[in-house]
Amino acid sequence: MSRVVIIGSGQAGVDCAFGLRQQGHTGPVTLVGDDPELPYQRPPLSKDVLKSRGETGWMPLRGEALYARQDITLRLGQPVREIRRTDRQVILADGSALPYDHLVLATGARNRLPPLPGLAEAAPLALRNAADTRRLIAALPGVARLAIIGGGFIGLETAAALQGSGIEVTLFEAAPRLMSRSVSPELSDWFRRFHEARGTTIRLEARIEEVRPGQLLLAGGEVQAFDALLLAAGVMPNVELAEAAGLTTGNGICTDDTHATSDPAIFAIGDCAEAPTPFAVGPVRLESVACASEQARRVAAILTGKPPPPPAPPWFWSHQGSARLQIAGLADPCDTIEVEGPLADISDAATLIIRRYRDGCLTAVETVNQAREHMQARKTLSSLRDSKVADRSRL
Repeated sequence: MSRVVIIGSGQAGVDCAFGLRQQGHTGPVTLVGDDPELPYQRPPLSKDVLKSRGETGWMPLRGEALYARQDITLRLGQPVREIRRTDRQVILADGSALPYDHLVLATGARNRLPPLPGLAEAAPLALRNAADTRRLIAALPGVARLAIIGGGFIGLETAAALQGSGIEVTLFEAAPRLMSRSVSPELSDWFRRFHEARGTTIRLEARIEEVRPGQLLLAGGEVQAFDALLLAAGVMPNVELAEAAGLTTGNGICTDDTHATSDPAIFAIGDCAEAPTPFAVGPVRLESVACASEQARRVAAILTGKPPPPPAPPWFWSHQGSARLQIAGLADPCDTIEVEGPLADISDAATLIIRRYRDGCLTAVETVNQAREHMQARKTLSSLRDSKVADRSRL
């Protein structure tokens, strides 16, 4: 019986473990994670959990009893020290060895630490896991001024969760606009105005030169004081284990379209993996719960000898107060833009649809409070993928 070891107890790792059982795999499945807690959903941490100050929003990915029922062995709170490819063994920090026939790397990502003098010494708060969230919540009662470094999803979700709390939130973004890697300039500007109208101070093109105790030193000598500092300046894929094992890495652990790495016995999925997709020109690393789950299901099918489902259009979401942002597809900065809805409306009832096109073909759809349009966009992008595949087959 094939032995499968999965490193990583986040969404990708858990979905792969249960996917193997659903596909009929009968061999041993072991899920290893350095987080000691029963695997849980990460997106609520910067939303419901933070807004309720930890009273609500905690959601396990599966009930504890289900792991035993599905004969999935959990090794939680167990960092992995080494992958021995020749012996096909995973060595844990305590020295124990887990033999495998197939290994799945779902090691995720960690906060990117910008090279700012004094930042590491300031021990900034984070929002990557449950322990981070508890530390932030514990710090909030003594915080009057919170500084957030980073204008992506996590930074903006945190700002939204703290609206009305009496905490003065200032967000510093080095780029000229918010969420610059994720959304169109029009939607980026809409969210800036949306957050500012609700009390968040946003500093774009903010050049932080140094972090001092309780202070940020900006270019030009300006000093901004804070009581707590949250780092949300993007993430770095956890590729160190793969690199040490001699696997090929780039902007993540490099895989083919079956999610196999340069070692055919080892697969990589989720935030740590860089894979080709029919929705992008080259390999991409996708930071998305939906993409992690889809890749997990595909690998589960492949390892059980089943045909994997075709790659679905990547999709992403971010709840920032009353604004429900959903994105389907992958756009390019050069894509043309079509806006449906009043950009001037930043009320809680506002709705927007922004379509992105390349050479006249739809590439992505961004929506605010338009769930039905988002679902239709995913169906449309799937149909476009299928038509391209059919066209290639006729060549």
